[in-house]
Amino acid sequence: MPRFDNTFNRLRESFPWRRKKEVDTLPSEDLKEEKGVGDGSSATCLENEEKKEDEESDVSSLKSKPPTPSKTDPSMPRFDNTFNRLRESFPWRRKKEVDTLPSEDLKEEKVTPTFEEYLEIQAFCEATQQLIDREKHLFWETAEANKEAVEKLAADHKALEERVWQTLQQSLSLSSEEASVSALKSAVKAINLEEEQDQLWKQRSQTPPAWRPSEWKKRHDEVLQKLVNGRMDNPSSPTGDQVNQSSIQADIQSMDRQLKDDLQWVVEKVKNCYPPEMDICNFYARQYHQTFKARLRKIVGSVDDEDCSFLLRWVKESYPEILEKPELTSNINTEALGNLLPDELLKPLEEKYLSNQQSDLMIYIDRVLDEAKKEWDQGKEPTRDDGCYASAVAYDVIQFINDIVTSAQKIVRDPHKAQKITSNLTDFMQRYKEFHEDVIKQNKPHSKAFIKANLSCVKQFKDFLVKHDLFLEDVQKNCLPVLTEMKQSAHTYLLTPVHKVLKPHYQKVGTNDWLKKNTFEKLLNSTEEELQQLQGSSQSSYQELIGQLYQEVAEEYVRRLLKGEVKLKDSNQQQKAYETVKENAEKLHELFAEMGSKQDWLKEILTKIAEVLKLQDTPAIQMQIVSLGSAYPDLSEKHISALLKLKANLSKADKKTIKTTVLDILKESHTNAETRAFFSKVEVVGS
Repeated sequence: MPRFDNTFNRLRESFPWRRKKEVDTLPSEDLKEEKGVGDGSSATCLENEEKKEDEESDVSSLKSKPPTPSKTDPSMPRFDNTFNRLRESFPWRRKKEVDTLPSEDLKEEKVTPTFEEYLEIQAFCEATQQLIDREKHLFWETAEANKEAVEKLAADHKALEERVWQTLQQSLSLSSEEASVSALKSAVKAINLEEEQDQLWKQRSQTPPAWRPSEWKKRHDEVLQKLVNGRMDNPSSPTGDQVNQSSIQADIQSMDRQLKDDLQWVVEKVKNCYPPEMDICNFYARQYHQTFKARLRKIVGSVDDEDCSFLLRWVKESYPEILEKPELTSNINTEALGNLLPDELLKPLEEKYLSNQQSDLMIYIDRVLDEAKKEWDQGKEPTRDDGCYASAVAYDVIQFINDIVTSAQKIVRDPHKAQKITSNLTDFMQRYKEFHEDVIKQNKPHSKAFIKANLSCVKQFKDFLVKHDLFLEDVQKNCLPVLTEMKQSAHTYLLTPVHKVLKPHYQKVGTNDWLKKNTFEKLLNSTEEELQQLQGSSQSSYQELIGQLYQEVAEEYVRRLLKGEVKLKDSNQQQKAYETVKENAEKLHELFAEMGSKQDWLKEILTKIAEVLKLQDTPAIQMQIVSLGSAYPDLSEKHISALLKLKANLSKADKKTIKTTVLDILKESHTNAETRAFFSKVEVVGS
């Protein structure tokens, strides 16, 4: 191939190139003639892409070598003239290595591409700068603009605009190729150049061309808004399982997936094509937010119960979770987006949802209770778990309440509103109590097993009500007494037969036979046997049950002792009584402690009573009774009289003095501190 052709090909392949600011130093006449069109376009769009070091070396290189004179000759072939004009008129930048080139003809010279060529390679910023330069030349530097030149400029401007909008429409489907990303970057720069030119025209008094103001920034926003609407109308992502979904649920899930994918794409790819001041991530977030908002407003009034729950869950839970992803929160101001639905639409939706959840909860827990009743009617014993009778009532009901109310709290974002779901729980507890009492009343062979299982349920329900913030205060206040009554009736049902067995042994307490060791041993042995029979409820429920038995045995012991059948006439008998009561207290406590009871305070009562029996000094007796009365304020005057009556060696005057002094002291030292009741359950006759 001739060297001339090689040189021309090199020129053609060297586009695009960057014009240096120092190009005006070239004196060529041909340069001055060509300079008006396209001058500086590359410099404007790419001026930040070259290093300062290269710029300085290029300038010194240009200044050190004189410009080459024009070799254009009319006698030369037209093609040759064109080549020479290209070579002579377009500014070019020398490389640092220019001195190493062996031939003047081999020096690489770069020429400015035409507008069409810029469009072809998607260099929209450079194309825009060319048009702006032509516009300035025609309208600002020329007395009267050439009509044909203006029409050509208008056509080029329209062609450029179409290509820019086409590129914007592909923003959310950019390929990974550098050219695709570069095209969007260039389009964004072009838009900003047009905005700057619009502002310059506003500062001039002359009539602008027909395309001014171009308002490309406004059009940019409109194009992207339309793009977002289109993608939400026709989401490309798979919708998943639509078989068990309504059309509303399927549509929302499709848009959900499209929104997540697109915002992720904007943050990862599109963001890098925009300058920070355009805040493109928040722009896209607002568009998707508004689009979703408009879609939801159309359907919110016509959703059924199932769609209502789904829609509210998506608005309150799923959508915020999307925006709370770390990669999005660092680029998007989610708080500024506001709510998807206004309060006037959201409130009725929430009320409908909460009402549905409340209705569903009652249906579920009523079914649980009905199943338990069915098993009872069929004569089935509750199943055993680790030796304990177990009922599914508490477990299933608690599970339903916890799941439904917890989910509602996340959806409505208001714990108090979610608590309203349990407002009918008191009615359920009353029905459960009625079933419980019916089991006791019928007293069938499997009644005890059911009651032991119910005791475990009562314990679980109580702990759940107290420890979890899932209930309205009124619900908690009304349910707890019902559970307490159920526990007490269960204890009475299970312990009454025990007391019947122990009654013959109770009758020996406080008698002359009582001071014999073998009498109380029989009571202990029978009690131990009955404790074995009481097993079958959960460990915690069993501890409460035997704790109740321990207290009732201690109460019966004190009642029998204060009955006064035995008279302790002297200090020796009183010492013997002291030792007996103290030993009985220790052995009784030891027995119940071995079975798991935690009622240590009952041993203390019996021990304090024993101390009163032993003491002979009046002030000491007074102080011991005061100690007993301070610990247990329900100690009455009758109880004190009965206790002193056991000490037959005390005169009536001493007894009266002791009683009066003790009552005065207790009255003055009375406090409102919470104490255990004991003596109020010990009935004393006479005294």
